[in-house]
Parts: sequence; structure tokens; C-alpha cells
Amino acid sequence: MNKKSSLRVVHKHGPCSQLHRQDKANIPTDAEILRQDEARVKSIHLKLARSSGSSNVDQIDATNLPAKDGSVVGSGNYVVTVGLGTPKKDLTLIFDTGSDITWTQCQPCAGSCYQQLDPVFAPSQSSTYSNISCNSTTCNSLTSATGIKPRCSSSACVYGIQYGDMSFSIGFFAKETLTLTSSDVFKDFLFGCGQNNQGLFRGAAGLIGLGRDKLSLPSQTALKYKGVFSYCLPSSASSTGFLSFGDTGASKSVKFITLSTVSQRSAFYGIDITGISVGGQKLSIAASVFTAGGAIIDSGTVITRLPPTAYAALSSEFKKQMSQYPMAPASKLLDTCYNFTKYSSVNVPKISFFFSGGVEVPIAAEGIFFVRSISQVCLAFARNNNDTDIGIFGNTQQKTLQVVYDVAGRRLGFATGGCT
Repeated sequence: MNKKSSLRVVHKHGPCSQLHRQDKANIPTDAEILRQDEARVKSIHLKLARSSGSSNVDQIDATNLPAKDGSVVGSGNYVVTVGLGTPKKDLTLIFDTGSDITWTQCQPCAGSCYQQLDPVFAPSQSSTYSNISCNSTTCNSLTSATGIKPRCSSSACVYGIQYGDMSFSIGFFAKETLTLTSSDVFKDFLFGCGQNNQGLFRGAAGLIGLGRDKLSLPSQTALKYKGVFSYCLPSSASSTGFLSFGDTGASKSVKFITLSTVSQRSAFYGIDITGISVGGQKLSIAASVFTAGGAIIDSGTVITRLPPTAYAALSSEFKKQMSQYPMAPASKLLDTCYNFTKYSSVNVPKISFFFSGGVEVPIAAEGIFFVRSISQVCLAFARNNNDTDIGIFGNTQQKTLQVVYDVAGRRLGFATGGCT
């Protein structure tokens, strides 16, 4: 791995995160995490429905987004630190493969700013900051990245981005110097300088968009990195992973699949799931079950969502192979739960996902359960409402995998033991 183009990844609520150390009172409960996850999934389903023509999101006015505080934002769990401006100011940002535009809160916060750990970025203190003109083609390109038409304020381009729970960021679309590492510095990086931001972003200064639009970070840095990036999400909140850009010498053990397109104007990375196995037993699920709604991989969704038919087969076989352990009450989202209070060790059947081209990806042990307590340990998968809803391969199942995004090559790679 080329360390020069790599950033340290931590869980934003784990002990390795500054957000955890300085804002312990606001660490969400397991119930809140699952509620946030539900909000994100609903937002994804809504976004994809809009992009397929179910509603006209383009008519939303960026300057008149609802000024109400979002109860949950569900916008990602993992953060990295980057530098912005000249001289650079370090900012802790959520990274999200389901978003395109990168934004941070900016002084003077003419509308409002939520609380964040880092000092709010001050454009007036940077010698390389400049606003984008609202009459430029660059400003007009915001529509595909945010789903909202940009507006003008004294000839400056105004962006707006809204999440499924009505959380939002509105501000000036601008360019600035972005510093990933000491040797990886990008001038004229396009980003949102948020003047009115609301929602529970939990102390992070904003968000890095790693989606497929031309305004995303991978697209803007494609000249250097060729549209390639990879990450490994740590096995627990108390360990670290990485986010790397460019061809970092991916291991020969990386298995690649072809990316699919889930809808027009979609930031998301489409994947073709073809099957699931439990304990080496391939589940009897018709191929049409997975193709009915398609699927995406998403760094910000916690719990993998499956078509109800596929989830029923997974849950049934898992219960069968775990029949020696006592069940526990279901939570609202997770219904296959166990009470391990009386056990010092547990034998858990291995789960693998199969993708197009026959690629098998084993799920790490850390990616099988969502542990609410030792008396309520739940299978970390959930069902969608319908088989036609898009499936989501979530971040719990991605733990310890090196996930390689070759955007230009339209392929996605997986390798086990990535964080080592």
C-alpha cells in the first residue's frame, strides 16, 4: 500500500476518534444507530426513485430547503482527516460512497451551523479560496451531483443538498486547495462551503463525496489517481483502517466484479449479487430475486438490506445451524437474535456472498452480528419491504475487507484481511 496517498480511517464514535474523546455525551445508542440507518436506507430508496423519474427533485429550490432540524441523518460512520485552504486547516469529515459533493461548514455561518469538533473553516483566512460564478457551466453541473438546481447570490453559485430526513447543507459552491497528504495537494478543488447546515452530523465538519458524479473526489482527482480508490473499514470501533487513492498495489488476492448501473443520475455503485451461502450451504434463492431490485454497495449503511425472499432463506438456514443457542427477543429492525450470556465461546456458521462472475466474498466474523448486548446478539442483516426495493451491501459486512473501486475500469474488487 502506498502510504503517501492513504488516510487513516476510524469509526467516528470509537475511542480512536477525536469526536468520541471530546463529545462522549452525544455518542448514539444502538437503537439510535439503527434508527439512523433506517433513515439512510429510506433516503437511498427515495433518491433512486426520484432519479428514475418518480418525482421531480430538480424543482426543489436550493435557497428554500426546509429550515428544520433533522432528527437523524444516517450519513456515515467512518471519518478521515484532510486539509483545506492555504494555510491548510485540518477537518474531520465523514466519507460516503453514496454522495457526490464534498462540503464543510464555513464561517460566518450566515444561516446556522451545528456543533463540530474542528474550528469552522474560515474562507477569509485562506489565500486560495474563491467562489464559483453562478453563470458558469461548473455551477450548472451541481444539479447532477445534488439533485437540486443551484441558485445565485450576488453572482456567486449557491448549492443545496438535502438528505432523506430533511437534514441539509446550503452555501457557496467554491474552489479551494485540498490537502490529502503532504505530497498529495490539489488546487481548485470544488466543494460546498456551507452557510446553513442542520442535522445530527455528530461533530464531523462535513462530508467527502466518493460517488460516481464528475464533482466527486475520485472524479476531481482522476488525473492523478485514475479514478481508483480503496478502503478497509476496521474490525471494531477501537481499531483503525485506511482510505487510499490511486493504484496502491492491490494484492493479487483482490477479486474483481463488474460495476452495474442501478439508475440514471445515480451516485451509487451498483453490484450484482447472485447468491448467499451459510456454513458452506448455498441457499436456494432464485436469481430473479436478486435482479428484481438490483443492489448497491454503500459505505454509510450499517446493516445489509436484502430482498425479503433472500432474507427469509438466510435467516432460516442461520437459525437451523445455530439451533443449539437460545434465541433472544427481536429488535425493531433485526429479528434473528441470540442470548449468549451463558457461553464463553460460540461457533458461528460462515456466511459468504456471491457476485457476478462467480466471485465469492466471505464475510468476516465481525461482520455477521450486530451486538446490542451479550443477551441480544443479532444477525446483522435486514429485509427490505419488497423484493423490488434495491438491496444494499452495508458497512458491517465490509469490515476488514479491502474494497477497491476502479471507477474508470467500471469494476469493484474485494480482498480479505485488508486492514492488516
